[in-house]
Amino acid sequence: MLRLRSIDASYGRVPALRGISLHVGHGEIVTLIGANGAGKSTTLAVISGLLRAQAGEIEFEDRGVTNWPPHRLVRAGICHVPEGRQVFGALSVADNLLLGAYSRWRGAGRTQALADMKQQFERFPRLAERRDQLAGSLSGGEQQMLALARGLMSRPRLLMLDEPSLGLAPIIAQQFLAEVQKLREEGLTVLLVEQNARAALRIADRGYVIETGRIVLEGTAQDLLDNPEVQRAYLGKGYREVWE
Repeated sequence: MLRLRSIDASYGRVPALRGISLHVGHGEIVTLIGANGAGKSTTLAVISGLLRAQAGEIEFEDRGVTNWPPHRLVRAGICHVPEGRQVFGALSVADNLLLGAYSRWRGAGRTQALADMKQQFERFPRLAERRDQLAGSLSGGEQQMLALARGLMSRPRLLMLDEPSLGLAPIIAQQFLAEVQKLREEGLTVLLVEQNARAALRIADRGYVIETGRIVLEGTAQDLLDNPEVQRAYLGKGYREVWE
């Protein structure tokens, strides 16, 4: 479904990605793990058109999409749920959801969007209870639900999640990642960046390890879980105590 070939990117004169190559197949959950600043979020930003690739190619469903603008990528079926939720705090829950469908808010698309909003309320009953509440007044977990539901309103074929458990209590984070698994079972493809590498690998099919803007290791999720170097660097005792 998605393939990156030798992608380079930078912030000004500071290199951020160096020859990144990866692929995501239909119906997979693929996770990117690595230290803070390694290039995980930057990779998602390049795919979603928020940061320009300086070299390399991106293909999505057999089409070249390198450096397409974000709105065009959304219409093509790529959704990026960014780090930190970034809900529109001064708007209601319902209005946030409708903004997720902005790319098809015309003609019959309006009716479909309203039907999709109903579906998201069924998926997240807590959002239904707060549909008229300002998004900025929601708890962190509720805002993360809203950010995911807003992304799903675009009817993506590829969902990219950036640090969805950041700032959430462990039990809420577990519930959220369980929801991501359900989405995969419904046929959605997921590219996941997650601070808790152990939790991410437990729901993923495959993974890539990024260090200083380069892919240094890839494999099945189980192979990475069993890898001593990955265990040492990313699967520390603290994660095991909290998540097992």
